[in-house]
Amino acid sequence: MNQWDIFLAPYKQAIDELKIKLKGIRKQYEGEGKSSPIEFVTGRVKPIPSIIEKANQRGIQFDKLSEEMYDIAGLRMMCQFVDDIDIVVELLKNRKDFEVVEERDYIKDTKESGYRSYHVIVKYPIETLDGQRFILAEIQIRTLAMNFWATIEHTLRYKYDGDYPPEIQHRLERAAEAAYLLDEEMSEIREEIKEAQKYYTEQRSELR
Repeated sequence: MNQWDIFLAPYKQAIDELKIKLKGIRKQYEGEGKSSPIEFVTGRVKPIPSIIEKANQRGIQFDKLSEEMYDIAGLRMMCQFVDDIDIVVELLKNRKDFEVVEERDYIKDTKESGYRSYHVIVKYPIETLDGQRFILAEIQIRTLAMNFWATIEHTLRYKYDGDYPPEIQHRLERAAEAAYLLDEEMSEIREEIKEAQKYYTEQRSELR
């Protein structure tokens, strides 16, 4: 194994374990016949070129990465409704298998670009041959509409190196507003949607 493989191995372990645990929350809701605030969970370890780029931008030395770069291990938890995000945040804060060390609310304090998401930084313990070690991981909690916008903006940011043409910038701002309005509208008919989903699930179960 090279130096990067050795360094990233604990982060990969943390991602694998956290994905299982966070997906388990949804399964518990379903097992009790309740509507889950979690739609799905994804996770990844930051690619090496991205780690190097960010470290260079922020002047972080290699031996300080584990302390000063909190998003090498990253997870996303998708919700159908904005109100579900608060529920998920409380679920995370009440867990005993990791510690929430920082919260960043980009939903109430939307970034100038239009980016909306709720970020939770956790300190997660993993077991290694050398004993217990704590890994910092970032969990992003957002609606599907927020995620769609963020994914597109992230791709365009790389293409234009963050310096968007005025027309692209204008369209991103309009898209951010549209995503916000979509979340608002879905929240207004939340109960009707959940009743429809419950009915659909019951119908599928009867047909099996």
